[in-house]
Amino acid sequence: MKYALGPVLYFWPKQTMMNFYQQAAKSDADLIYLGETVCSKRRELRSKDYLSIAKELSSMGKQVVLSTMVLLEAPSEINELKRYCENGDFLVEANDMAAVQLLSQAKVPFVAGSALNIYNHQTLKLLSKQGMIRWCIPVELSKDKLHAIVEQCKKIGIRHNFEIEVVGYGHLPLAYSARCFTARSENRTKDECGYCCINYPQGRLTKSQEGEDLFVLNGIQTMSGDCYNLSSEQAQMHDLIDIFRVSPESDEAFDVIAKLKQKQTITKMSNHTNGYWHQIAGIKTVNV
Repeated sequence: MKYALGPVLYFWPKQTMMNFYQQAAKSDADLIYLGETVCSKRRELRSKDYLSIAKELSSMGKQVVLSTMVLLEAPSEINELKRYCENGDFLVEANDMAAVQLLSQAKVPFVAGSALNIYNHQTLKLLSKQGMIRWCIPVELSKDKLHAIVEQCKKIGIRHNFEIEVVGYGHLPLAYSARCFTARSENRTKDECGYCCINYPQGRLTKSQEGEDLFVLNGIQTMSGDCYNLSSEQAQMHDLIDIFRVSPESDEAFDVIAKLKQKQTITKMSNHTNGYWHQIAGIKTVNV
């Protein structure tokens, strides 16, 4: 199994990002995903910056993937998407069907991101013909459902065409909206947000009326309130998962990847969940 560092989903200052990727170059991560996937107004780093970082990481022996936006709303965002898809050097993670179309037309191999919501072997067959070489499964897909899909892929002879990746550690993106919930939480409009999400480097936690962690607001993203953690499930991932992705929230991600490579179970003080993997409510936890 290989281990991947996902794209930073939060809005961090440029120097924080640069320091983070300097550490990433020396980390145990086999693959590193780069790029702004949440909001195009986050301009601390531009596409040229990400490409520069990508070249540096590649020179250090890392496999680099450029991740595209999940929700496109303006012509300028389409132009940015084209720059990613036409970069000529690095694999691209398509997080919406516009990226799939551009990459397929250019006959460029791509990663199908979890936001594409692929749930069956027929869709995988179609995308495989279009150039998909890796499938990052939807964040709520269970191991039993995944096993069934894999078996169907084997029957139709396409399982060898692509790798399978799981987001196995981190707060999960559950929903996307054209509305910015972080701005709304500060009584701001999206157009006059003041880039306030930079004040919440790990998102803005919301709680239920009972005081339990419920969701994390991250711009247009609504994320799980608890950290998803499949570290104890690695032994059961044989023949199902090729790549285990850690979604970074701080420098702690490097320690997480190092422990995962040693097949250690990750524990910490905050709540961890694994319900989706066991086909129950995502907020639940099954002790393994």
